[in-house]
Amino acid sequence: MSVSKQSLLFSPLTIRGVTLKNRIVVSPMCQYVCKDGIVNDWHLVNYGSFATGGAGLVVVEATGVEPRGRISPGCPGLWNDEQIEPWKRVTSFLKAQGCVAGIQIAHAGRKASTVAPWRGKDSIDDKDGGWPTVGPSAIAFGDGVTKVPKAATIEDIEEIKRSFVSACERAVKAGFEVIEFHFAHGYLVSTFLSPVTNKRTDKYGGSLENRMRLGLEIAENVRKALPQNIVIGARVSVTDYAENGWDISQTVEFAKQLKKLGLDFVDCSSGGIISNVDYHPLNTNEVQLKGATKVQKEAGIATAAVGKITDPLFAEKILQENAATLIFIGRAFLNNPHWPYLAADVLANDKTFKYPNSYEWCIGWKGFAKWRKDILKDSNNN
Repeated sequence: MSVSKQSLLFSPLTIRGVTLKNRIVVSPMCQYVCKDGIVNDWHLVNYGSFATGGAGLVVVEATGVEPRGRISPGCPGLWNDEQIEPWKRVTSFLKAQGCVAGIQIAHAGRKASTVAPWRGKDSIDDKDGGWPTVGPSAIAFGDGVTKVPKAATIEDIEEIKRSFVSACERAVKAGFEVIEFHFAHGYLVSTFLSPVTNKRTDKYGGSLENRMRLGLEIAENVRKALPQNIVIGARVSVTDYAENGWDISQTVEFAKQLKKLGLDFVDCSSGGIISNVDYHPLNTNEVQLKGATKVQKEAGIATAAVGKITDPLFAEKILQENAATLIFIGRAFLNNPHWPYLAADVLANDKTFKYPNSYEWCIGWKGFAKWRKDILKDSNNN
């Protein structure tokens, strides 16, 4: 990895020959508006706005490796070739704006077959358009997601591993240069990792080595199948917030093994394995940042900080303190797709940040943006 000497948030980062123009990453956020796993104009406009807004990397939403791996009927997929071209339309636009296109590849496991969150996030009965789910053990998530998953057989596991490889191969054909496995939040691999949800007695359950096996096999198979210039990372939960559950020490060991297999970064989130958890008093952003710092230091792999990061100066501080290598931002981008413009006002200059040509002449560094920086400077001096 290489960086230049300047504000770290607005410094480029090169991994495997893929260069991000800055460290600002749009975190994957589900949209729930697909049909048959195929993306549409909403996705082009949604993700395109983040690219014109100045993000260095846009990671699109959780994309299912097989139909039963979708969170909802409205989630995208890459389980067949018909789904490639619509994604290519999105990635082509992102690249035209100087933005790297990334995708989160996922299997929802026991949290699949649910309605969109604005409809309650409950399980959909099979007779109403839902589908059977799968997990390490036959334990339902609860809290409305009441469908009991099938305990995966070895044949199921082999099929799922093949599905991850084929979906990732399609992602590359669709133009994605960064792939993030979704190994967090109580979705399939997360439930194999956690002793709370994994009650198996075979080689995929019990010890930490066994519980990590599925995630590591997926990572190894995909890394071997894809070109070496494709960046691969994984989102993990650094804690389950549950007694005797998955925790930071296990996360560090998992990250070490992922690095050995050729993964490039770990995106440190948390929770999602058990229902009825009130996250508001848990200081999840602090937990996740501490987790990212510990993983980066002890596992020696680049990490992403994520969780309620809205202040550009705080984002810069995280990087300056070597607490993480990338800054993943979610809800703040939904609120303001041009969030990097705000950050550029206080951290960048005409050498480290450029507005799109259609905006540059009007609000670029020789125009309105300079005036805005002067206003900010005067305000800070008063």
